[in-house]
Amino acid sequence: MAFSMGLVGAGQFAGQFATLFHHHPGVSAVHVTDVVPARASDLAASAGLAGTFDTFDEMLASPSIDAVAIFTQRWTHGPLVVKALRAGKHVYSAVPMAVSVEEIAAIIDAVRETGLTYMMGETSYYNPATVFARQKLAAGEFGRVFYGEGDYVHDMDLGFYEAYQYSGGERWKSTASYPPLLYPTHSIGGVLGAWPTHAVAVSAIGVSDQRGDGVFDRQVSQFDNDFSNATALFEVAGGGSMRINEFRRVGYPSHLRESRFRWFGTEGSFEQLARTTVWQTREGYEDISHLIDTHATASVDDPALAHVAPALRDAFVSGYAEIHAHDRARIPEELQGLHNGHEGSHHFLVDDFVRAVQTRTLPPVNAWQAARFTLPGVIAHESARRGGERLMIPDMGQPNAR
Repeated sequence: MAFSMGLVGAGQFAGQFATLFHHHPGVSAVHVTDVVPARASDLAASAGLAGTFDTFDEMLASPSIDAVAIFTQRWTHGPLVVKALRAGKHVYSAVPMAVSVEEIAAIIDAVRETGLTYMMGETSYYNPATVFARQKLAAGEFGRVFYGEGDYVHDMDLGFYEAYQYSGGERWKSTASYPPLLYPTHSIGGVLGAWPTHAVAVSAIGVSDQRGDGVFDRQVSQFDNDFSNATALFEVAGGGSMRINEFRRVGYPSHLRESRFRWFGTEGSFEQLARTTVWQTREGYEDISHLIDTHATASVDDPALAHVAPALRDAFVSGYAEIHAHDRARIPEELQGLHNGHEGSHHFLVDDFVRAVQTRTLPPVNAWQAARFTLPGVIAHESARRGGERLMIPDMGQPNAR
């Protein structure tokens, strides 16, 4: 049975998902709200949505809204998610899940107590590298995986300045200093999306910025943060380690590939660069780039991308990879010809949420999995602030059976 949705936030990212939710046959209507009313009105008009709400509270109070999708500033998600769940709405949330242990625990509690669907839209779960590694690991071809790496290498000059200026207003520099390790899910989620384990301890190092332009300046930052780059080494449950890089000042073509991964096992290994990906065993290596690379499903000049910073547009026009062929078969026909993004993930994420709500089953990136993708970064940032002190990572456990 189709259900209705409300989008919270009408920024650059929300617009792409508004179109996909609007066209999914499992969604009957999509409304939108934004703290800048004109943005909500513009998105409703351009995407052909059902209408707008003046406020988030008004949306939550409406019996005509069954679920909400939250696309607000990344540090605001936790309280909004809990409020929506407590109001009886299913929730799709952009990343990250939240920014503190307490906020993450509150979401877990709300999901458990209400029985409603919560899903975090982590794009790396369907990153072609993660899909390939997940398949290889399930087939036993890695042997025992004992090490993984995830890099989210997105330089501020490649779109992030414009994005923060768009969303932050006159004080945008205070929010552009958002700590890299509090946005860890593209890297951690890619590694753990293939490797079924979780982080139990961490030691992290932050690199203080030297650009001197008021971004990543602790005197300006609302997060008291001057780290523009950070590296975290995690111990994982069951034995092994995971190394995560979150870089915002880096000479790397993030418009070609902003997340990259490596896994090493006793029988096989996987390594990825910007345009080359290989599978390796003791006998040799196989270039699998043709399985992993995606192909655009829209033009960067598509009118739907008009409000997206030019340096970010490539992320919104990527399509499916060959490795997606099996999973792609379940995507509704109504979505197949629409823009995709983030290496083919957007269609899968929208369909995951709709199916989870309709069938009352857990989505792949449910609240408990989202916590394992997010919470390690929260603790890692604290470790970096303490000069690399090794800290233990609490675990929220496994999902409740439905």
